[in-house]
Amino acid sequence: MTRIEIRREGGRVTQLKAQGHAGRAKSGENLVCAAVSSLMYTAVNALESVAGVVPMVRKDDETALLQFTLPDGCESHDAQVILSTIIQGLTDISLEYPKLVKITTQDGRTTA
Repeated sequence: MTRIEIRREGGRVTQLKAQGHAGRAKSGENLVCAAVSSLMYTAVNALESVAGVVPMVRKDDETALLQFTLPDGCESHDAQVILSTIIQGLTDISLEYPKLVKITTQDGRTTA
């Protein structure tokens, strides 16, 4: 299962974390996992190229982890629009494949 954690502070998204492989396919062969990874990497790239925000990125291929955190005090409206769009895509995937993708907020509530 892929677990996605959304961290918010003051109503603003400050961190997204995705970890684990979705389903039983070998690493690199699962379409759900690939979709989640694609959205996560798109978020990092768009934050930099569109919003001009350079997030701190943590990646671990062994545990299938990709986490990024906005810089402290980041107030970029564009960054929030990008993150809202990415979260919508991740939510859509989790609704379609609830046994493969689970989303929680920073306080542990399931969002989808």
